[in-house]
Formats: sequence, C-alpha cells, structure tokens
Amino acid sequence: MKAAIFHGPHEPLTIEQVDVDKPGPREVLVRTVASGVCHSDLHFVDGLYPYPAPAVLGHEAAGVVEEVGDQVTYVKPGDHVIACLSVFCGHCDMCVTGRTHLCRNPELRRGPGEAPRLSQGGSPVHQFLNISSYAERMLLHEHAIVRIREDMPLDRAALIGCGVTTGVGAVLNTARVPAGSTVAVFGAGGVGLAAIQGARIAGAGKVIAVDTVENKLATAKQLGATHVVDASSHDAVQAIREITDGGVEYSFEAIGNAKVAAQAFDALAPGGTATIIGMIPVGQKVEIDGPSLLSEKRLQGCTMGSNRFRVDMPRYVDFYMDGRLKLDEMITRKGPLEDVNDAFRAMKAGEVARTVLELSPA
Repeated sequence: MKAAIFHGPHEPLTIEQVDVDKPGPREVLVRTVASGVCHSDLHFVDGLYPYPAPAVLGHEAAGVVEEVGDQVTYVKPGDHVIACLSVFCGHCDMCVTGRTHLCRNPELRRGPGEAPRLSQGGSPVHQFLNISSYAERMLLHEHAIVRIREDMPLDRAALIGCGVTTGVGAVLNTARVPAGSTVAVFGAGGVGLAAIQGARIAGAGKVIAVDTVENKLATAKQLGATHVVDASSHDAVQAIREITDGGVEYSFEAIGNAKVAAQAFDALAPGGTATIIGMIPVGQKVEIDGPSLLSEKRLQGCTMGSNRFRVDMPRYVDFYMDGRLKLDEMITRKGPLEDVNDAFRAMKAGEVARTVLELSPA
C-alpha cells in the first residue's frame, strides 16, 4: 500500500510502498478514507519530540473496515469507524477506574517476537501512536476504533479522531466548564477551534479567542467566540482582564508553547483553572508566579480531552449531524496523500485550521 514515510526530523515525508500484515485475533484492517493533518505530527517532524524512524505518521483518521481478526465481534467489514490513539486494554488500573485515555498497556502493540504490523522489504516500519493514518490502510487493535453511523461524512469524522475530541473534551471532560462561565482559548488552530466550540456547547457566557493570525480569529468568531484578541498587537492577558473585569474562570492553551501556557494561567481570575492542551516541547518548563497560587488558581494538564472515545465520539458525530458542532468550517483545504508536506508548511504558516488528506473514496 501507499504511505507517507518519516525518515527523521527536519526531513520531508516520502511517499513509498509499505506492506501491511493480516489482522491478528483482536485486530482490524481499516481502509483509510480521510486523515487530518494534526499539529502533533508536526512536533515529531520538527524534532521537538523524538520518534524512531522509519515510521508512518498520522493519527487523526476515519475509514471503512475491510477485515477483522477471528476474536473481533465489535465491528464487521463495511462498518464505518474513527480511529483513536487512546487505545485501551480494558483491565489495567487506569481502565478499571474509568480513565481509559491514560492506558499505556504494551499488550496493545505487537511484541518483539511477532511480525510487525507494517514493514518494508522485510524490515519493520514503526506504527505511530498505534495508528499510522498517512497510509491507504491501518491495522489497528480493536480497542483503537469506534463504530459510527454511516450517514456521517468520513472526511469530517476524521477530525473527531483527535483535534475535536481533544479540544471539545478538554472543555467538557477535563475542565468541566459550567454554563455561564468565562473562557479564554489561546490558539485558534484545529484544537483551539474545537475548544471554542466546546465552550459554546457548554453554554459559556464569554468565550475569548487569542491568536496572532487575523483569519484564524475570524474563524473563531464564526465557531463561537464572543470576543477575539490579536496577540500580535495587544497584551493578551491584559485584554482578557479588561473584557472580563479581572480574568477568566477557565483558560485553555492549545498551542504547545510554555510562555503561552504561563499567560493562560496569568489570565485567570482567583479560583480559576488553566488547562494545557498543547504539546509543550520536551525540556521546556512552564513558569508561574508562586504567590498567585494563594488565590487558588489551578494549572492542569490534559491528554486527548480526557476522552471515553467510544462514548464521546458518537456523541460528537450526533452533534455535527444536529448542527451543534461545526466541522465543515474547520477544514481549510483537502488534498491527496502527496500533499502532506505542503500541509505541514501551511500549518506552520498559519494558513489553515485543518488540512484533510483524502486517501480513498468513502
């Protein structure tokens, strides 16, 4: 099959042929219909997070089941599914205490003595985050997919595989923003726009979007921001304090920048909570003013929107179909797999909210 291969940081991905194995007893072979290009992938391409090469990147995807292992009963060929990197075992401490998104059980991957899921010329190719969606097919553990209704467009469903679940979930699951609250979201890329929508869906009273790119702020207003702050020409923290008469109750950092994370904390009112969604590069530290902790401000992390993806993702699909969650507006451009490197370029330039790669017809 055709796939985009990562050969190391700061190198363009190359389109090559890769072999995919047959499904094991609890595995599912999925024909990839669409894959979003997420900023998390760019972190690895830019060397901000280490990852072994060669590998097939990509993790935000939807597709159609082609083949299942002999112990799989959850899905059958022809089912439409979304892939999720929050693959869970179902029996570790994290899983049985309701935190399946924090499962790290190695049994979900093939072991050293088993044939690799992906290979090239007989040599293993690393599977990225148990997904590898920049390929025509994905070989996944059955607990890495969720079955969805077939009237849901798969190019939109792909966004739910990571960015939407991360952003909306950070608001609804991690921070649990109540109706009427004041919210600030730093970063109006794919995840930030999802967080803005999550705040709107939660019934927040004020939703302030912060970014440095004018067209991204315009999209933020379209998707639910009540106020916008251009951080390229304004002090974002001061602007938020003026809009809210002292600070927001909830803030979200959706960029992956340590300094912006500190700003998200500084923008809080007493008793407020800052949730860091973005992937801050390895080695960077978030510095906050110690005395401000005396006002009971909180700084917390978040991974994949604290999701319970087999419950959350079908709900997000319903939100979209009912008109409550806007996904069409988040897709700035579409293209074939061969456009992946230009998609990264456009992301770094601030030209897009999301690029969706279309790998096969639905």
